[in-house]
Amino acid sequence: MFEKRAVTSVPIADALALRWSGRAYDPRRLVARADLLALLEAARWAPSCFGDQPWRYVVCDRASDESAWKAALECLVEGNRSWARDAPVLMLATADSLFVRNGNPNRWGQYDCGAASMSLCVQATTLGIMVHQMGGFDPERARSAFAVPERYTPMAMMTLGYQLPDRNIPEGIRESEHAGRERRAIGQSFFAGRWGGALLP
Repeated sequence: MFEKRAVTSVPIADALALRWSGRAYDPRRLVARADLLALLEAARWAPSCFGDQPWRYVVCDRASDESAWKAALECLVEGNRSWARDAPVLMLATADSLFVRNGNPNRWGQYDCGAASMSLCVQATTLGIMVHQMGGFDPERARSAFAVPERYTPMAMMTLGYQLPDRNIPEGIRESEHAGRERRAIGQSFFAGRWGGALLP
């Protein structure tokens, strides 16, 4: 996987600086079961409110369950389906709307699901695995396809796999794969003591 290291204002950990959401997957390279389990283990140890662990993932590995993988692919909007079809693993991330501990509403469930997904992405980066999270999917179709209970909210579909060698990336997505990475300046999103008071590096 070629690097697209973030240009940061201060140094950060490599696993964060090197994480990015590519689209050019190598359809011939499968994700080993041990590596897939390592990604899930990283998600499992994410922080959550009251330790409730409100995330649930449906893992669709083309190598072991092609019918589930095809069902996941069909949930994507066409623009995502056009490149996601090369990813060997598709995953649906969902968030529990209730606390397991007492059945009360859990307004932090979606936040915690995002934390688990980010942990998975960071672990993937350390293993040279590319992950792309998508909002471009039909949540109700996913709910039906995978029998997701009503209390769980489908949050994102994710592709997992290995990047194509640079020389094999199709022209249609080569430009976006090599495009620079940008973020707002720290002071535009992080405030010192009050809303709008830019925190300066």
